[in-house]
Amino acid sequence: MPEDIRQLLLAAFDVEHREHITAIRGALGSAAPDWNDVFRRAHSLKGASRAVDLPAVEAVAHRLETLFEKVRTGATALDRDAANAVHLALDRIEAYVAGLQDGAGPAMPADALAALGQVLGLPDEASQAAPAAGPPPQPPRPSGPAPEPVAPAPPPEPADPAAAFLRVPGEAVEAVVRASHDLTSTLAGRLSAAESLARLARLARDLRAGAEALAAGAESERPEWRAFAAEIGSFAREASDLSRRQAAVASGIEGAAARVRTAAERLALVPAETVLAPLARSLRETAREQGREVDLDLRGLDLPVERGTLQALKDPLLHALRNALSHGWQSPERRRAAGKPEALALGLEVAVRGARLQVTVFDDGPGPDLARIEAVARQSGLLAPGAGADPETLLRLVFEPGFSTAEAVDTLSGRGYGLAVAADAARQLLGSVRLEPRAPAGTALVFTLPLSAARRSLLLVEAGGRSYALPGGSVERLLRLKRADLPVAMGRTILRLGAGDAATSHPVSALAALLGQPAAPEESVTLLAVVLRAGGGRLALAVDRLHDVRSLLVLPAPAFGADPGLIAGTAILPGDVPVLVLDPDGLAARAAVAPAFGTMGQAPRSTTRATGDAASRAAARATILVVDDSITTRTLEKGILEAAGYRVVVCVDGQDALERLRAEIEPVDLVLADVEMPRLDGFGLVQALRADERFARLPTILMTSRGDAADVARGLDLGADAYLTKQKFDQRQLLDTIGQLL
Repeated sequence: MPEDIRQLLLAAFDVEHREHITAIRGALGSAAPDWNDVFRRAHSLKGASRAVDLPAVEAVAHRLETLFEKVRTGATALDRDAANAVHLALDRIEAYVAGLQDGAGPAMPADALAALGQVLGLPDEASQAAPAAGPPPQPPRPSGPAPEPVAPAPPPEPADPAAAFLRVPGEAVEAVVRASHDLTSTLAGRLSAAESLARLARLARDLRAGAEALAAGAESERPEWRAFAAEIGSFAREASDLSRRQAAVASGIEGAAARVRTAAERLALVPAETVLAPLARSLRETAREQGREVDLDLRGLDLPVERGTLQALKDPLLHALRNALSHGWQSPERRRAAGKPEALALGLEVAVRGARLQVTVFDDGPGPDLARIEAVARQSGLLAPGAGADPETLLRLVFEPGFSTAEAVDTLSGRGYGLAVAADAARQLLGSVRLEPRAPAGTALVFTLPLSAARRSLLLVEAGGRSYALPGGSVERLLRLKRADLPVAMGRTILRLGAGDAATSHPVSALAALLGQPAAPEESVTLLAVVLRAGGGRLALAVDRLHDVRSLLVLPAPAFGADPGLIAGTAILPGDVPVLVLDPDGLAARAAVAPAFGTMGQAPRSTTRATGDAASRAAARATILVVDDSITTRTLEKGILEAAGYRVVVCVDGQDALERLRAEIEPVDLVLADVEMPRLDGFGLVQALRADERFARLPTILMTSRGDAADVARGLDLGADAYLTKQKFDQRQLLDTIGQLL
């Protein structure tokens, strides 16, 4: 066959064989496998490999087909030996296809055919000769009609022409995503042009008014004044019309760019199995080399995830799986004594929890050895002699580079860098990782990451005269406090969070000081603080200003001039202005060894003016109900509003808010609601409020990422008093809008 046609067929086979292998593995792990489907897939795999002239794959697939036919008809059972042989055969096929170059692959190991042959009861010599001979010869096709087979395989389902897929290089997809973000950033500059035109139109109207006043004065009889006034009037009309058209075009282009960005980001989503599935093959191969029985449980690998996130996780997850195989393995005798199956259960789960991606590696081994961890920590100086350590602290220490509880170094563990690699990967993705015991036995390593490796919600702050970005997912609250009201202990300013016995104390660290920047020169009676979740605890940062929250493209940290322990990446603001994205864990580590914010001249000076007494009293009387299903958004909005002096109540969706309002738990002066929420969305909430006589005049603001003109018009038509978009979120605009409505 022509080489170019064969390359196309091989590309199609690469996709098809992975689908069949994934389905077969999934069936083996289910409680009630569909053996007819498993048999059909082995049959299709054999036919597809014959079509692209891969006899080594065809030979293994033929024996798989034979085995599944026996299982389907009840002639044999799929016991552990048979299941191990099937997994070995699938691993060998995957490795063989992955090694294909120009249509030729490496030698297929004979162990898969031998293992299947042993399960099928074939002679050893046949098992050894099968790789060279290929599949059994096909009988000649008879000239007459072919008899019906005894057990015909179901015909393959016809392909849906509408469900077409294109094979696109990952680099091309990433380039499209980057270009879409660059387009959005560039178009943001058009807003300033629209504002300039609006100012020009206002100036023209003022000039026209002045010219008309002159024309109406003592010298109004002079025709040149009347002509000048007419020309100015014409200019004002042209400028106003141009300003309106520019604003409309800018709004349309911005909406189109947002849709392009969303579509481009979807292109970067691939099923997790496309990147993570080979990890299972590698782990099974390692377990075979170690002579250890394992049962692998892969969950959620059909979930679409950004390819960049998966690539960043691939190596850390392999380290984690090998670490679990080493530390979780017990002898069959010990497992039987503990009431466990002889084979170690290892698992990998990919799931979405709330608005975060969660990837978990788990096992059913003995669980974390806290006594051993504590002993190693004290020996290595991570714990001071005699100092106590709770389990949570001990489980955080295992991520330190070089930390290992293994008795000796072997091919699986002992060097203490597997979990350190996992922690570094989570930090680079602006996420977190934790180690925890499982019930009733075992260990879980849990990665919690942003859903998007490209766009992330960032809080923009200012410290030492420079702007920085903090990951929105790590921000717990925003505070505006009077410095005189803050307690001081041993020269350190202390922030108290919570009330009563649950209250906790946290020293306040100046962000500018942590970054080696000079503090702002102006003195202020107000302290702006950001409370972050970092290092397994909380970190209170003093900043000069709070700007706003934006969803921005995050690029890798610069290769020079950046502290890798503090900088997690770079974001690009409109106008191609770069801003460093800070790592909360790195800041927490720096704060642990740096002087905290105190009263001896080390404080960053806030440039925010204190609110007047009258405004403060008015704000204190108002209660705002914040309704949003995102805990991050609720937290940020609550922090901004509480810092402005309002009392804030939060609800998780529209139905929750409606029930709370009808129960009249407390008087509410204004509702700030998202649009896209489960159970009852923001539109439905506004409609329900306006239909209720008690809440018909309750001020309601919709703030959402849905900024299309149709959505804005719908929200206002239903009765919303204001409609703000999160893409252009500005806390000053939000507070001004609330002030006008109250």
